[in-house]
Amino acid sequence: MEQKHPLPPFTRETALQKVQMAEDAWNSRDPQRVSLAYTIDTEWRNRDQFINGRAEVQVFLTKKWEKELDYKLKKELWSFTDNRISVRFEYEWHDAAGQWFRSYGNEQWEFDANGLMQKRFASINDLVIDSKDRKFS
Repeated sequence: MEQKHPLPPFTRETALQKVQMAEDAWNSRDPQRVSLAYTIDTEWRNRDQFINGRAEVQVFLTKKWEKELDYKLKKELWSFTDNRISVRFEYEWHDAAGQWFRSYGNEQWEFDANGLMQKRFASINDLVIDSKDRKFS
């Protein structure tokens, strides 16, 4: 059986570890790598999109990073319980025309007993920024 340590129930230390692992994976911009943190039948809401299963996650992330160029993300633990973690995040990216954006949001994560994320609900807003106003390089 697949496991992704640390496993629930989470402590502050293991919740922080899970958040850092997610940040590192997403910053790799590797849809295959990122998808392995989720259950085969994972359920997502990302903005106004509903995504079901690892295969759809991989397609979604491939398209995302074809559009959101030079993507750089920072996640912060907001709260946690036994098998749930909430994070706030911000990331920067630019489009093909060179316009930079900073995206802000919150995610709620729910994990199965094997430490795989079975649910991910993300609310995200984008802000147009000048390249001189970037926080992340």
